[in-house]
Amino acid sequence: MAAPITATSPGLSSFLKSLKGTPTESSIEHLISLLKRRQIRKSRPCAVATAHLLLRVVSASKWTEVSKLIERIQVVGRRLCAAQPREMVVGNIVRRVLGMIRGEAEEDREDDAGAFSDAGTESQQGSPHRGDRPQRPGLSSSVSMFSPLRHGIEPQGRTLLPASDTQDGSVDDVGASDPSDQTSQRPPLLTSHTSYTINNAAPNVTSMFSLLSHPGTPSPTATPPGMRSPTARGALTAPNFAGLSSTSSTELKGEIINGIEEIIDELSQVDDQIASYALEHIHSNEIILTHSSSVTVQKFLLRAATKRKFTVIHAESYPNDHEATHAAIMGTPSKDREDELGTDSFQKPLTAAGITVILIPDSAVFALMSRVNKVILGTHAVLANGGLVAAAGSRAIAKAARMHRTPVVIVSGVYKLSPVYPYDFESLIEYGDASKIFGYEDGDLVDKVDVENPLFDYVPAELVDLYITNLGGHAPSYLYRIVADHYRVEDINL
Repeated sequence: MAAPITATSPGLSSFLKSLKGTPTESSIEHLISLLKRRQIRKSRPCAVATAHLLLRVVSASKWTEVSKLIERIQVVGRRLCAAQPREMVVGNIVRRVLGMIRGEAEEDREDDAGAFSDAGTESQQGSPHRGDRPQRPGLSSSVSMFSPLRHGIEPQGRTLLPASDTQDGSVDDVGASDPSDQTSQRPPLLTSHTSYTINNAAPNVTSMFSLLSHPGTPSPTATPPGMRSPTARGALTAPNFAGLSSTSSTELKGEIINGIEEIIDELSQVDDQIASYALEHIHSNEIILTHSSSVTVQKFLLRAATKRKFTVIHAESYPNDHEATHAAIMGTPSKDREDELGTDSFQKPLTAAGITVILIPDSAVFALMSRVNKVILGTHAVLANGGLVAAAGSRAIAKAARMHRTPVVIVSGVYKLSPVYPYDFESLIEYGDASKIFGYEDGDLVDKVDVENPLFDYVPAELVDLYITNLGGHAPSYLYRIVADHYRVEDINL
C-alpha cells in the first residue's frame, strides 16, 4: 500500500524545502508568486525566504568577476521588491547581501594588491639585471639637503640669507666662500618675519605659510619616473588583477556564502538577543501596555517575567490580528502564525509565566493610558528618519501615550531597519479585506459606502522614545548611524 501523500499549503516552510531540488530561476519565480499572493507575509518570514533564496543564487552562480555577481543579485532584488513593495525587509536583505559582497571584494582586492606589491618588490631586489634599470640617486648625508629652500629654488652662486642678518652686517657673505662648503651649511629657521633675497629674480618667499604655494623644481631624491617606491604598494590595475581574480573567485565565493549564512543565523537569533535587554527596561509592579501579537514583544515580556512581576494590558488589534492576539495570550498559536513562530513557538502563554494579562478592546486604550507605566510595541518596518510602520492602531496608542507623557518603546531587529525615507506615507500603508469591517451581505449599504481596512499605521519619530534592537537601545535620532553601518550608499536604490 502506497504511503499517503500529505499536501502542504504554500508558505515559508514549503518554499525552504523546495529550494534544494529546484532550479534557481524556478525558485525565484516561486518566491515572487508567494509574495504576490501574500502566502508569505510579515517581516521575519519574508526576510528568511529572501536570505535563503540569495544563498541559493550565489551558490549556483558561476562568475569570475564580482561585478557580474553584484548585477545578478541586483536583478533578483528588483524582481522581489517589485513583487511586494511594502515588504521592505526584502529590499533590506538584498542591500545587506550586496554590501557584504562589496566589502568582501574590497578586502580580497587589498590582499591581492599586497601580494602583488610584495612580489614586485622581491623581483626588483633579486633581479640580476638591476644595473640596466634607472637608479634612484643616493641620499646625501647632509641634513641641509632636506631644507625646503633647496627643494624649492636652486641658489646660483650664493646661499639665501635672511634680510635681517644682512642689514646689520653681523653675518658675512657666504656666497664668496667655497661652493663645496655650501651643502654643509644649514640655513637658519624660517619665521613669519623672515624674507629672502635671491639674485636670480625668483619670487620672494615672505612667509612660511606661503612657502608651499610657490612652484618648485622636483626633488633630487624623488623616485624616478617608471620606478616604484620600495615601501609603497603598487597600484592595482586591471591587468594586474586579471591574473588574480580567477584564482581568488573560489575563495571569495566561500566567504560570501558564509556571510549570507551569518545573516540567516542573525534572523533566527534576533528575538532572543532583543529579549536579553528586557530586565533593563521592565521593572517590578509596572503596568505595560502592548498591541497586536508580535513575537518579538512576546519573547521580550516572557524574558522579563523570569525575574519580574508586572501586569500587561493587551489591546486586541481588531479586526486584522485579534485572533492571533487571543491565541498568543492563551498559548495556542493560530494556523497563520506557524511560519512566523516555527518550531520554537511559545512553550507557555503569558499567563502561565506569572504575568497578569488584561485583554482590552482598542477603544479603551486612551481611558487606561493614565495607569500605564510603559508602552511596548512591535513593528513591521523601521525607516531611516526614526519613524516606523506598525500594525493598525499603533499610531493612536502612541498619540495617547504622548498625551499622558508615557514612554513608548519599540522592539525591532536591525533587519527591519530600512534606508528608505517616508516621502509618501500613504505608499507605505497596505490595505486588507474590507469585509472584516463591513460584511458584504449588506449589499444595499455597501454600495453607498467606501470601506477601507488599513493593515498598518505610520508612526512618526517624535512619538517614539526608544528603540531596542539586537544591538541595544537607541534613540530615534541615532538610527541613521545604524543605517550607515549596515548599508552601502550605492545599494540604497536597487
